[in-house]
Amino acid sequence: MRGVEQIPWLYDACCALCERLGLGRWRRWLVDGASGSVLDIGCGTGRNLPLYRPGVRVVGIDVSADALARARRRRPDVPLVRGDAHALPFRAQSFDTVVSALVFCSVPDAARGLGEVRRVLRPHGTLRMLEHVRATRGLKARVQDRWQPLWTRITGGCHWNRDTEATVARAGFGIDADERRARGDMRRFVARPLR
Repeated sequence: MRGVEQIPWLYDACCALCERLGLGRWRRWLVDGASGSVLDIGCGTGRNLPLYRPGVRVVGIDVSADALARARRRRPDVPLVRGDAHALPFRAQSFDTVVSALVFCSVPDAARGLGEVRRVLRPHGTLRMLEHVRATRGLKARVQDRWQPLWTRITGGCHWNRDTEATVARAGFGIDADERRARGDMRRFVARPLR
């Protein structure tokens, strides 16, 4: 059974609703700070692609050919690559910025994927991330933990009880406290590799 993440039109519809409810501002923040040579990791259906400023050189990568076909319609001028976060098909230190929007909740081995992000970032590069994380306590955290297997099956890979922000820190990134924002279980932040 394919999950929501593997059905591009359904995923886009869900994202459009979330963006109208406030996620759109966070997505614009995410992309607006990208500069230089940019890897949009897990670009999916390309919702970020039209938001990049002129002069930013973007490459999108995703595991889904169907999602990439939809992304190509949004920005036919952006190079798109089918590939996996666990083994990024780029040379070390290829990018100034890596942008990740709601991706690492679905990467099977997030720590390994973040190791690849570190590898492809230049020494003073930045990871700009928008992600949901496990609720810190209470009923929502218990529901996320209890229903995780079903949620992952329905969505096609999302682990809604993952603390991706902590995983980023453990993967050797320093999170910029001035750029970090939290709203409920949503996070947006800038992180830099600790060398």
